[in-house]
Amino acid sequence: MDIRKVAAKARVSTATVSRTINRSDAVTPATAAKVWSAIRELNYHPNTHARTLSSGKSHILGLIISDITNPFFPDLVKAFESIAIERHYETIVTNTEYNPERMALCVHRLLDRRVDGIAIMTSEMEPGLVDEVQRAGVPIVTLDTGRPAKRFSNIKVDYSGGIRQAIQHLVGLHHDRLAFIRGPQRLKSAQVRYNAYARVAKENHLTTSGGLIADGEHSIEGGFTAMLNLLPQKPTAVLASNDLSAIGALQALHHKKLNVPGDISIVGFDDITFSRHTQPELTTVRIPRTEVARLAFEALMSTPASENGKEWNVSTELVIRMSTGQCPRTRS
Repeated sequence: MDIRKVAAKARVSTATVSRTINRSDAVTPATAAKVWSAIRELNYHPNTHARTLSSGKSHILGLIISDITNPFFPDLVKAFESIAIERHYETIVTNTEYNPERMALCVHRLLDRRVDGIAIMTSEMEPGLVDEVQRAGVPIVTLDTGRPAKRFSNIKVDYSGGIRQAIQHLVGLHHDRLAFIRGPQRLKSAQVRYNAYARVAKENHLTTSGGLIADGEHSIEGGFTAMLNLLPQKPTAVLASNDLSAIGALQALHHKKLNVPGDISIVGFDDITFSRHTQPELTTVRIPRTEVARLAFEALMSTPASENGKEWNVSTELVIRMSTGQCPRTRS
């Protein structure tokens, strides 16, 4: 299929077709609509390599996540890719498995593909790797990993606000022995959640010592083991650093024939799809992943190679379901 046929069908010049494909602001919305209609009718597929050479853009974006098996990520990936498709971009999704060497490999492969931007929705990159991407002139957006710099934007999730809402909810239910299942401390998001728990619990004069902290590794298995380790400390409520750990804690309590929330209340963090299908349904802190995806895409689109990036803030929200209830010692 020749670009001239598209131009003839849309009754415009071949230059206008080219500008439309490359999303030039010089093309009016009405003209662009005509061109895209002709492209669809004729089933025309632009030569990506030639388009890259002519425009200097590949119209490909990289999306780096840590673990594709973690239910936190599918909604984010789906939302990002949907927005990209609407804006005529391709998305290459890569998975680091929390491995710095694999992170570097992912970044290098994306640079080899001449991507127009990289959204890094995972753990922190090594400074040298950030410098390398910046020297390549490729915009980056990260999730909670640093301050904005040249071609470097950051999305900051209000983890502390979510933890505060969760603890205040439990305090309102008269819980006074609040345990915490923390995530891997190599992850900045897990560090922030744990530090927020310690700070807000202290503000509310809650007991946090005496073995009320356990490591859950952000996994169901880790949450199960952590909950069993916490039971001798007799917590009245447990706050988990993510929903997978909270689900593991629920399973451990079912295994021990304990009632949730009758004996112990459980709160998670993330609001993954599974949290609405546990028994009982999980009270959790919601991170709006569709909003994170939208901001990540917009950050890449709005950060020219010569400009500093921005910081974008995302709020969290406590979603109260059936896994939290009155502290058993205060029931009449």
